[in-house]
Amino acid sequence: MDDSVARDGGPRPRPRSVAVVGGGVAGLAAAYLLKDAGLAVTVLEGSPRLGGKLAMLQVAGVTVDAGAEALLARRPEGTGLIQSLGLSGDLQVPGTTSAGIWTRGSIRPLPRRQFMGVPADFDDLADTGIVSPDGMARAQQDLTLPPSDQGGDESVARRVGGRLGTEVVDRLVEPLLGGVYAGRCEDLSFAATLPALAGAAHGHRSLTEAAASLLPPPVAQVAGSPDRRQLPPVFTTLTGGLGTLPPALAAGSGAHVRTGAMVRELARTATGWRLTVGSAHAPESVEADAVIIAVPAIPAGRLLAGVSGSAAAALGEIRYASMAVVTLAFPVAAFPAAVTGSGFLVPAVDGRAVKAVTFSTVKWPHLRRGDPGLHLVRCSVGRLGEDAVLQRDDADLTRLAADDLAEATGVRGEPVDGRVTRWGGGLPQYSVGHLDRVARIRAAIAALPGLAVCGAAYDGVGIPACIATARLAADQVLSYLGSRDTSI
Repeated sequence: MDDSVARDGGPRPRPRSVAVVGGGVAGLAAAYLLKDAGLAVTVLEGSPRLGGKLAMLQVAGVTVDAGAEALLARRPEGTGLIQSLGLSGDLQVPGTTSAGIWTRGSIRPLPRRQFMGVPADFDDLADTGIVSPDGMARAQQDLTLPPSDQGGDESVARRVGGRLGTEVVDRLVEPLLGGVYAGRCEDLSFAATLPALAGAAHGHRSLTEAAASLLPPPVAQVAGSPDRRQLPPVFTTLTGGLGTLPPALAAGSGAHVRTGAMVRELARTATGWRLTVGSAHAPESVEADAVIIAVPAIPAGRLLAGVSGSAAAALGEIRYASMAVVTLAFPVAAFPAAVTGSGFLVPAVDGRAVKAVTFSTVKWPHLRRGDPGLHLVRCSVGRLGEDAVLQRDDADLTRLAADDLAEATGVRGEPVDGRVTRWGGGLPQYSVGHLDRVARIRAAIAALPGLAVCGAAYDGVGIPACIATARLAADQVLSYLGSRDTSI
């Protein structure tokens, strides 16, 4: 029977169509989440490859992630999607969870009881030596200061610094948040970047007590009888690297996936949406019943400028930070002592080029299968406002990273291999007012039936958060199409 003919002899209805603009993890997840709805889904990615901030490279013959290299295991969106793809057997847990802060002349252990740098135990913090005695005295005032006014959003520096002092912000909170956003605590929103702590703060007099409420109870130490309870891992990755997730999503979605297909314009039509794809010299029109925009805020704002000025304006308020990942390979023997921790963070106040270091082959033991005589080290360079350092060429960035690593660890000699991956405008900044900004974007989008947005610009920059926005966007599109066609 001809597929174009229905059983009653009439023409078979055309399947509803959805265009997903952007082939990063959010866009591909949205396409995958639509796979069972009987829709014709097309993913349009402007660059030559899929994956966005997930990418792979080879260093010293070992394939590693050049972008995001871990996802939160406690959020089900990421691990659930991986399980749905049949890849749960590829999930890997870290070989160690210990990490440090390189400050005040040495690599010092992170406090065991802290929530994104906010201490939950002052004795624990004092033992690390990260904060000076004067800084400790100021931090402990958090327990006696009157409750903070929580009437509106404020910066992390203002809220946490007001309770615990600037030294805790500069040497603990900033390095942890900087590792996520490459931003500045005086600009980042407390409510948007630390939502769990902001919520817990409403029920506690001090931030220290609020942080403690978010952590498991301390493990009891009984002489001769150590408590061997194992907490679930915080992070996980895939055996082949998280860069293997985008192609798996693309294949599993059943969508028509196009790379090198830059969407330049978006317009309403009588029946849905028209997307203009390609160059101005050879434009192509793509018609769709619904559209999901899964690109960063700046290009999303350009696309929306002609259909929602308010959404475009709010998207234009979201700034982005650039950074680079320098991946180095050293002989294990080049390190003067065994490398045991997963890595360390570096406070911006210390003026280093490197803001974070991951000992990849220690954190992820499965990488040692490539060459057990090598350590792979991942160095992150660049914060908001540090464009000058990122303008250096690859050789200079590699030298800067290797020099900082040598000073911190004592590693000797030159790396046997190194690669630089640049992420220009890669990390959205959740500055003060971000939650209100996102609410305005979504309210404006809600007035445009058949349109949805998703990605790192909204509810979190991690992979599970991006997948959660993809789920929301897919549900919005399905609800809209279902209201038009009872077969959906």
